Amino acid sequence: MKHLLTVAPALLTALGLLAGCDSKTATTGEARTPSTTEAVTPADPEKAATSGEAATATEEARATPAPDPSTIPAAKAGDAAAIYARPQVPILCYHQIRDWTGRDSKGAKDYIVPIAKFKEQMKMLADSGYHTIQPDQLYAYLTTGAKLPPKPVMLTFDDTDLDQFTIARPTLAQYGYKGVYFVMTVSLGRPHYMTKAMVKQLADEGNQIGSHTWDHHNVKKYQGKDWETQIDKPTKTLEEITGKKIKYFAYPFGLWNPQAFPELKQRGFVAAFSLAEKRDQQDPLFTIRRIIASGYWSPKTLSNSIRQSF
Repeated sequence: MKHLLTVAPALLTALGLLAGCDSKTATTGEARTPSTTEAVTPADPEKAATSGEAATATEEARATPAPDPSTIPAAKAGDAAAIYARPQVPILCYHQIRDWTGRDSKGAKDYIVPIAKFKEQMKMLADSGYHTIQPDQLYAYLTTGAKLPPKPVMLTFDDTDLDQFTIARPTLAQYGYKGVYFVMTVSLGRPHYMTKAMVKQLADEGNQIGSHTWDHHNVKKYQGKDWETQIDKPTKTLEEITGKKIKYFAYPFGLWNPQAFPELKQRGFVAAFSLAEKRDQQDPLFTIRRIIASGYWSPKTLSNSIRQSF
């Protein structure tokens, strides 16, 4: 791996020495159904009417803002059956974006996407006519059926790595794309991680900033003061940095339990993101699925994985 935080051993254990937030990279979640995939992603992404880098960037620039979640009736957000029934939107999860080194294990390479490969993946998405969406758009779609742009995709980045700012940000900007950055606040300002100023710049540029806890502690193990340390304080920090309400959360390692839902809700979160496991049928907004974009995947493999997983 490229670097380790100079922090307590417990934190290194929490980070799993993979700089990743998950326990799975495979698309092992809910079974794909043709109606789900075809409602969101046409069978042949290369034939999208809006395909091409210029067309994609133009459409992204014309996107209209989604309504604030607070304006959507609570009954809509509470209709779990309707939310669960809507076709899932492809959501990709990235961690480190850097070239592999001799120190990287085979398993670690799932979480480290080489720079050239990342750029190829983004070009494939643009050339295939995909348009990035933000969490407010996804929330409006899931709760009310609000219209999304053609071939929507959400690009998420976990753990605050510096290369998400230096590599991912300008690459996304090339296509008019926006990302969702789930920040682990303990690492802010440390070597090889983003600074507070960088996080603010991402927010100011129209990207979404979400919470990824203080030090990546497993939510399923929270007790006592953990909710204050891992959620309350980081949320306050991120709101002070961005000047915006922090409404979205990503579970460390993708691990969640139903006991976490009311805790997150009472703290103002409106949705939370897991990984490839099945959603909770009673509370799908707090178990929104993502898949890890593996460092081994070619653009074609990524395209196939999107179709097969969502």
